[in-house]
Amino acid sequence: MDINLDLHILMKLGISAVLGLIIGLEREIKRKPVGLKTSLVISIVSCLLTIVSIESAYIFPGSDDDVNITMDPLRLAAQIVSGIGFLGAGVILRRGNDSISGLTTAAMIWGAAGIGIAVGAGFYVEAFAGVVFLMISVELIPMIVGLIGPRTLREKEILLQLMISEKEDIAEVIGKIKNEKISIKNIRIKDLEGSHFVQVKITVDQHRKTTDVYYAVSKIQGITSVEIETL
Repeated sequence: MDINLDLHILMKLGISAVLGLIIGLEREIKRKPVGLKTSLVISIVSCLLTIVSIESAYIFPGSDDDVNITMDPLRLAAQIVSGIGFLGAGVILRRGNDSISGLTTAAMIWGAAGIGIAVGAGFYVEAFAGVVFLMISVELIPMIVGLIGPRTLREKEILLQLMISEKEDIAEVIGKIKNEKISIKNIRIKDLEGSHFVQVKITVDQHRKTTDVYYAVSKIQGITSVEIETL
């Protein structure tokens, strides 16, 4: 009986490891801060703590057939859900240009923990389905939306930082940028000694290469230097 129980626990840990591996590989392929090892650890340990939480309710004082009413079988699992938020917060970054990155990775961390809890509680089919839908959500859906979705969802944001020598050229430069089939969302201008710093947030078709945008902007007369970043 004990051997069967141990095998069952090992099976749960193995399943959670495989599902965590799938989530981790997706992040690793995209070179995100939380990759394979982190997802594996989160999924396996979440599963282990859930198993411990459930089994403890049957081991400690009480009859063999009854759960001790003072023990909550999912008490540890509940703490995982809240505790994993601290780890997720560590991968959310705010850049100098006020853009935020890492939200998807933080959500995937939370998802890996949830998958581990589901496996530890014995919901194998639900856990497998959860991973499948996670992969569809982060891989397939964005691809479909990029092809047939609304225009705003088929565009990407780019940050241009330009140095313009003459103040009178700024308006003309902005107009020429618009003529390159580029939409301007935000403009920031700062006077410097001998030149003017212009920061422009633009949107272009997501299939358009960043290098093409750079070449188109850098050839505009009046611009002395160009710095470009995909958001």
